[in-house]
Amino acid sequence: MTRILIVEDEPSLAESIQYGLEREGFSCAVAADGQAALELFNGDPPDLVLLDLMLPGLPGVDVCRAIRKRAPTPIIIVSARSSEVDKVVALEMGADDYITKPFGIRELIARVRAVLRRAGLDEAEPPPERAATPVEDILRGGGVELDTERHEARVNNEVVTLPPKEFMLLEYFMRRPGKLCMRDTLISELWGMDYFGDTRTLDVHVRRLRHKIEKDPKQPVHLKTIRGLGYKFEP
Repeated sequence: MTRILIVEDEPSLAESIQYGLEREGFSCAVAADGQAALELFNGDPPDLVLLDLMLPGLPGVDVCRAIRKRAPTPIIIVSARSSEVDKVVALEMGADDYITKPFGIRELIARVRAVLRRAGLDEAEPPPERAATPVEDILRGGGVELDTERHEARVNNEVVTLPPKEFMLLEYFMRRPGKLCMRDTLISELWGMDYFGDTRTLDVHVRRLRHKIEKDPKQPVHLKTIRGLGYKFEP
């Protein structure tokens, strides 16, 4: 199985990247700083490294240099720095690709596969089948109660009418409390991987949901925006 080292100091983003890659059959390890990344790399060298540049302690550029001195392992820079100079410097240091934040998880996976193909490395194996786990029919959090079997929603014990897509979206959030749900993943899961419509459709549905579950939709407490990445449901 292809192994990927994710070097990212933002826990929610690292978790989302790991989730997306593992769903595609990759094996992932995560490091939150440069020193930890090098220790993981030296202990069990991965097949590819996803590397943020702005890291606590040892900067990403130094991590890139250190890895490149040791091995030809493919490195993809994942950074909020978007200037041409930053990209040129990273590529000249030995990086194989450069992705600017925010990004879609499908784009990231496509770039990972492309870099692995160029390096002549095997791609991910299909994820192993897992034993079925019980799925809760009633979800609760933040004053919201969702009965998925009856397709009923209550907010503070009052029945609320939710169209099918809003219901599906709220259920998706409530099954992942406190976790970042990236925009690209939400669109892929709820509208389909082949959806090429206006991504603002997602924002419209989130805005409608806020008007139904939040005390003050303009200052949401439960359904929060993670700028540039997606949304998170806090019970």
